[in-house]
Amino acid sequence: MAKGPEKNTKNKALHTKLLNRKKAKLQEEKKEKAMRLKALVTKMNQKKNNNESDVS
Repeated sequence: MAKGPEKNTKNKALHTKLLNRKKAKLQEEKKEKAMRLKALVTKMNQKKNNNESDVS
């Protein structure tokens, strides 16, 4: 029986590598966004607490 054409594993490996890099980048961006939001919320809560203590 004749074999089919050779599989192009080099391109597949490169594609997988690029997709993994893209996923890692998106995950990192999501983590950074969450940290910025958390910091902002903390800052706003401190500001709110300071304003309440000044009023009382």
